[in-house]
Amino acid sequence: MSEQLISPLASVNPNAKIGPNVKIGPFCVIYDDVEIGEGTVLENSVTVFPGARIGKFCHIFPGACIATTPQDLKFKGEYTTAEIGDYTQIHECVTIHRATASKQVTHVGSHCLIMAYCHVAHDCYVSDGVIMSNCVQMAGEVVVEPNAVIGGGALIHQFTHIGAYCMIQGGAQINKDVPPYTMAARVPTVYVGLNTVGLRRHNIPAETILNIQEMYRIIYMTGLNVTHALDKVEAEFPQSPERDHILDFIRSSDRGILRSMIGS
Repeated sequence: MSEQLISPLASVNPNAKIGPNVKIGPFCVIYDDVEIGEGTVLENSVTVFPGARIGKFCHIFPGACIATTPQDLKFKGEYTTAEIGDYTQIHECVTIHRATASKQVTHVGSHCLIMAYCHVAHDCYVSDGVIMSNCVQMAGEVVVEPNAVIGGGALIHQFTHIGAYCMIQGGAQINKDVPPYTMAARVPTVYVGLNTVGLRRHNIPAETILNIQEMYRIIYMTGLNVTHALDKVEAEFPQSPERDHILDFIRSSDRGILRSMIGS
């Protein structure tokens, strides 16, 4: 890479693998066992610890810390990593911790937007296209599926699973799994309907949206228990990626899914 792209005030370990056209600003510290892909920009005062794998054309803002040692008393110094995909923005003072032996990799996908002061804990898996607004605090081993949007200040309990295309209200406390395509809001946090705006923005056909809405009406509004509701959905709707995703997500939920706003 061109020397002029590395500030003379940055500290870059000679064993770090730095791709072409990477810009590293003043007061950045890049440790050994780090890989940074082509065209990525690190503004001033970014710290990248051993085990970081950062993709191409990312933009990392001041004060961010990548691949920090996990805050888990079970961690015994085992070799693990924190990986970030391509074209992801990581804003001011975000912390992304590397994994423990549990998953061995903390993952943040491509085309994500992680706003200021967010925390992604050890062994989390954040999929492509996820937006995390300011100050989202994510505990260990959380899974976030593609294109979910998490509002500012949300608190995400460990081991929670957040489904694809979800919209979670700012300040929400998430301690149950959030099924795909839904919105989570109110206090305490409950299912409040379908994320129709998000689905339309991602060009999901209107007929598909109506089918998803009817599936969740059966799951949440008919008074059936979850097992019977899912059996009814499976029997009454033809096979589709969306139907199968909903069924698989809820049936595999260890923590259980959010309650409905009815009766809350």
